[in-house]
Amino acid sequence: MTVLRERAIAKFNDRSARIGVLGLGYAGLPLTCCFAEAGFETLGFDVDHAKIEQLCAGHSYIGHIPAARIAHLVESGRLRPSADFSALRDCDAAVICVPTPLGEGRTPDLTFVINTAQAVAEHLHRGELVVLESTTYPGTTDEVLLPLFARSGLKVGEDYFLAFSPEREDPANADFSTRTIPKVVGGVTAHCSKVAVAAYSALVERVVPVSSARAAEAAKLLENIYRCVNIAMINELKLLFERMGIDVWEVIRASATKPFGFTPFYPGPGLGGHCIPVDPFYLTWKAKQYDFNTRFIELAGEINSAMPQHVVDRLTEGLNLMGKALNGARILLIGAAYKKNVEDVRESPAIRIIQLLHERLARVSYYDPYVPRLETRHLEKVLFSVRMTPETVASSDAVIIVTDHSNIDYAMVLEHAKLVVDTRNATAAYRKPSHKVIMA
Repeated sequence: MTVLRERAIAKFNDRSARIGVLGLGYAGLPLTCCFAEAGFETLGFDVDHAKIEQLCAGHSYIGHIPAARIAHLVESGRLRPSADFSALRDCDAAVICVPTPLGEGRTPDLTFVINTAQAVAEHLHRGELVVLESTTYPGTTDEVLLPLFARSGLKVGEDYFLAFSPEREDPANADFSTRTIPKVVGGVTAHCSKVAVAAYSALVERVVPVSSARAAEAAKLLENIYRCVNIAMINELKLLFERMGIDVWEVIRASATKPFGFTPFYPGPGLGGHCIPVDPFYLTWKAKQYDFNTRFIELAGEINSAMPQHVVDRLTEGLNLMGKALNGARILLIGAAYKKNVEDVRESPAIRIIQLLHERLARVSYYDPYVPRLETRHLEKVLFSVRMTPETVASSDAVIIVTDHSNIDYAMVLEHAKLVVDTRNATAAYRKPSHKVIMA
């Protein structure tokens, strides 16, 4: 009804709406903080009671979100962390920010989305806005959430409002924040779009409306597939240029001087994070329903997935030249996180490299100033970050730079290492002909 729509919009405009954010991870927690800082009473929901306890105590479990920021919002009462989802009945908006991993055979696993949406459905009420932010295939909002909410008897676009708005978080990016990154919004109906646009307009500097939830879902996949495919291309060129004796980093620098028609991408040891290694295959899966094969995505996945093996192969070559076998060799990894200056190890190529080294009976240790403890189902045992000292480096047969954190003393590493395998060109400013460095 028009009255409900206008009333909902008015609540977002005057900040009287109560916001519920479901899922307090790398996407949900920053969003929760921004809603609270924008003047909304905000409830942050999560099934992980440990997270709720930390937030209630004013602590932060995400490195780039200061504890002082959390403490201030909690003490002011604008942020209320909770594991009690029944409080959703008092919320004017429910924003779903939960993981969307891959299942067996690279199929979408919507378990977290469905379970969370069911919790929302139990308390769905007239005038409420529901937004899905989790990255997924085009059609999820219409085909999964909409039928689930229809059981309530409420009519979408009239009694309640449903939209998709993809998260665009980039942890530790000093140039952009949740507030300054443009927000794409697509509603299931035109009325849904108007209410969702009003909600996000109170939060971010720019809202970008699109025609539908499907268009918004597709936009997020395009963003991630664009990166995935281009990184795969540059990784493949790296492999070719290695054989040709050409420095791929020099080539990229030269090409990047072109002021139009070129965007630089950089090679590495493989893809990491929750988005780029995972999200493209949501579209691959959906495309099969339309009898369409996404060949670029599949090929990019193959190339990027093979990079950890290439790193280990290059390491083996370097050790062989030193008369040393990988079996029994002491290998020190620098970096466990998937990208620089964060603590996030989800899908990190470091984990696959460690697996491969363990399979070849190497003795592996790692140093990461952001990851003191490395525990994952992919590794047989928990690993702990070692101290980064000249002695630690010198006692290793080889050092692999997996993550180019800014606070690493690369000059010290080069000075004391017997062999360095650099996957990020982190040593470029410090390398001398006397240093034993292999690019990988």
